[in-house]
Amino acid sequence: MSRAPAPYDGVVVCAPTTVPYVRFSSESAHWWAGKALKQLSRDTGVTSADIDGFCFSSFSSVPDSAVGMTQHLGLTPRWLDHLPTGGASGVMAMRRAARAVQCGDAELVVCVAADTNQIDSFRHSLSTFSRFSQDAVYPYGFGGPNATFALITDSYMREFGVSREDFGKLCVAQRANAMSNPLALQRKPLTLEAYLGARPIADPVHLFDCVMPCAGAEAFIVTTPEIAAERGLQAATIMATIERHNAFPEDPVQLRGGWAMDIDTFWNAAGIAPGDVDTLQVYDDYPVIVAMQLEDLGFCEKGKVAEFIQNNSFDLNGDLPLNTNGGQLSAGQAGAAGGFQNVTEGMRQIIRQPLGDQVPDATISVVSGFGLVNYDRGVCTGAAALKALA
Repeated sequence: MSRAPAPYDGVVVCAPTTVPYVRFSSESAHWWAGKALKQLSRDTGVTSADIDGFCFSSFSSVPDSAVGMTQHLGLTPRWLDHLPTGGASGVMAMRRAARAVQCGDAELVVCVAADTNQIDSFRHSLSTFSRFSQDAVYPYGFGGPNATFALITDSYMREFGVSREDFGKLCVAQRANAMSNPLALQRKPLTLEAYLGARPIADPVHLFDCVMPCAGAEAFIVTTPEIAAERGLQAATIMATIERHNAFPEDPVQLRGGWAMDIDTFWNAAGIAPGDVDTLQVYDDYPVIVAMQLEDLGFCEKGKVAEFIQNNSFDLNGDLPLNTNGGQLSAGQAGAAGGFQNVTEGMRQIIRQPLGDQVPDATISVVSGFGLVNYDRGVCTGAAALKALA
């Protein structure tokens, strides 16, 4: 039996930063990371001399990792981490940076995710995405996440009796939430009829089940409460986090994620229950993964998600405000920055700095990440509970 995790005393997260996304960009991931640091510096007064910890995530910065980025960005950190975990990278950056601050290895860590999206960059990224993909599926003409998630979605629907109408309710709610977010790339109203009537991509995945790849960047700071207060930064505390890789490898197809292995530890460490959560920000590259997280994070029993979706509302004033900036399905997926987007939005809602409308009286956010689909499942998962600093 594993030990209970140590609390995150003496650490806060603050300064959520979003560089506005664009559909395509001729600039590099390095340029987008620089934009994020410049915007964060302008908003907080933090300079490169103040940053003694740096955490970085990107798909398109290759050949540079966090190591190369320090020279590109003019940083001299004494603590450094590189996270190639895609959609799980935001939660993992937060928890690792928090431990570094607790240990005194750094005092002010800037976590950045940035990716570009050039006209042909997505195809090039897929060609070298994973060894599993190259060896096991590409030789048979199987390529890209749409086909992978079609298999996962079909299996999930059959196993748990989830319908396209159920997935549609989630997508429609997120689009409604995006309407107040001026940075969301998809702000045209979406009806359930339009969702159901959209063209198929890889059955049963249709157009509005798929994220829109784009370019952009996200960033935030992990530091001490004293430093945040000195700089006048609204901050949140970390109540609990979990992280898991390659969970349930025996499952023939992914119907659950790593959250299910650690969820009791998570809620016990946080000292709250799902009903205490004011806003939920989950990774949402496809609605099946949103549904999976609702179950595996404990918001409903496994196999009961269809009923849960039907009986609850997910808009900003709903029973469970979900992906309140629109999520990736409506705001856009800027590569690895998609793994930070839910962290920055979850933080914004509880420190009263949302991009769009505010969830009424929100003080507790849960954020969840999911990343690195080899060819049949997402390997990396994480979650965190955040509370507004009193």
